[in-house]
Amino acid sequence: MIKTLIKSIREYKFPTLLSPLFVSMEVIFECLLPFVIDRLVRTINNGIVIWGEWTSWDAMGIGQYALVLVAMSCASLACGALAGAFCAKAAAGFAKNLRKDMYYKVQDFSFENIDRFSTSSLVTRMTTDVTNVQMAFMMIIRTAIRSPLMMIFSTVMAFVMGGNLAWIFVAVIFPLAAILLLIMWKTLPLFRRLFKKYDNLNESIQENVMGIRVVKSYVRGEYEKEKFDKAATDLQIDFTKAERILAWNNPVMQFFFYGVLSSVLFIGSYLILQNIPVGFGASLTAGTISQLIVYGMQILMSLMMFSMIFAMVTMSIESARRIYEVLKEESTLHSPENAIYEVKDGSIDFENVSFKYSASAEKNVLEDINLHIKSGETIGIIGGTGSSKTSLVNLISRLYDVTEGSVKVGSHDVKEYDLEALRNNVSVVLQKNELFSGTIKENLRWGNPEATDEELLEACKLAQADEFIQTFPDKYDTHIEQGGTNVSGGQKQRLCIARALLKKPKILILDDSTSAVDTHTDALIRKAFREYIPETTKIIIAQRISSVEDADRIVIMDNGKINAVGTHKELLGTNPIYTEVYTTQNRGGKAEGGEENASC
Repeated sequence: MIKTLIKSIREYKFPTLLSPLFVSMEVIFECLLPFVIDRLVRTINNGIVIWGEWTSWDAMGIGQYALVLVAMSCASLACGALAGAFCAKAAAGFAKNLRKDMYYKVQDFSFENIDRFSTSSLVTRMTTDVTNVQMAFMMIIRTAIRSPLMMIFSTVMAFVMGGNLAWIFVAVIFPLAAILLLIMWKTLPLFRRLFKKYDNLNESIQENVMGIRVVKSYVRGEYEKEKFDKAATDLQIDFTKAERILAWNNPVMQFFFYGVLSSVLFIGSYLILQNIPVGFGASLTAGTISQLIVYGMQILMSLMMFSMIFAMVTMSIESARRIYEVLKEESTLHSPENAIYEVKDGSIDFENVSFKYSASAEKNVLEDINLHIKSGETIGIIGGTGSSKTSLVNLISRLYDVTEGSVKVGSHDVKEYDLEALRNNVSVVLQKNELFSGTIKENLRWGNPEATDEELLEACKLAQADEFIQTFPDKYDTHIEQGGTNVSGGQKQRLCIARALLKKPKILILDDSTSAVDTHTDALIRKAFREYIPETTKIIIAQRISSVEDADRIVIMDNGKINAVGTHKELLGTNPIYTEVYTTQNRGGKAEGGEENASC
């Protein structure tokens, strides 16, 4: 996991290495400052004569120590500032690359990969989890270097200046460290639970915002508030528990600090008054004790900082694991080494195809599919909900791979094609149409970034979208809100069809993509397809018989299998499923507009 995450440092290796270097220099200067102050105080004491005047030599010595003290203080300040600057740059850059790597990884995912992660979970991983890892990384390259170095150097200097008195500091390190580790151990399970609850909270927000119109239509605002409040309260309870345990850090540190302070003052004063040697070649004075207290504070603060690092790293480990799950996920679909980049025509062949979404699934979604479609044919597909119509067409553009058998496009197995080349020649207008924030032109050019205004106009006329676009004040420069919320369902579908046509595909698949348009507009779209793109193979999945009755052939799907294939005349009266659907939709001689309205 660590190796994978470290790869995201990349161009920020230089500041990542410089930050610990300057931190180390800062620590050295900070640890030497009390020693120099002690020497300065001793020089001052030795330089005072009885009548209160300075000797010239003593004054020079004091001046030298003073200059060294100022220089070391400035050097420590400069090193600290540089360490902070490089640390911030490295951590922010690392976080940027992590988000970028995850986002790029998701773009390469197959539908099967995407099915393993929820949208809210991916959002949490790219925001909260990356922020946690960023903070941990910042602490690791700065504070995690500073704390142990400060502890070691301060302890060494304490022995140099205070001799055996410094054992007081060593004596408190181990019990304090044990207590701090116990605190961290208690909080770790709580932090691990937090992230799943972050996912639940984000999911609640996402569902509510995306479905706000439905919420208001059904007056379910209070229910959604309660749902959100429950998710937020669960998160708050666990977070409060963790923070309540972590809150012991400060009083524990205060207890040990004042205990050390009292011990050093009491024992140090006694040793000075009794003129007892302290060993290690050290000699105690009142000034030395004050500097020992500084070292004691540095040691204890280093321990406390180390415990905070441990807390942050502990919390970020779960975040790092969740990020790693995304980065290690390999797409289940890949282009072959010697890929085919040209699709000869729009012919499609399903040969003994069976398919299931997961290897662990007990039952196939599609079973023993054999279907051969000529280039340029118009094929209608109907069937009940759950009959696997969408699963069937998803195999054509290789959104999923077959479990058994093969799918061929242009006489070649889809696995032999470069994925991008195949999908550029197979345009799919999915059931869930998506428009993105931007102008109508920008949305249409998703189909072809190089499309001219004339090509945009032609595609929109074929999709029967130009008529309503011209009614907008800004026409093709009209801004589309996120998700296409400022256009109707039928308008959104027609824009998505136009976007697909701009790819000039060999195969065009409409997956129930005209369900929100009226039957007249639906007929005009199909008429335009017949007249203007006759060489394009067209597959139309629909619930309405009127949308497919003029197709060259109609495929009846039932429970993941092909029940029948034929023309409208061949199926009507001979196929029970087709006949029942037709009769139901035309009962009493009614036009199919009523059925269309019901389906919307």
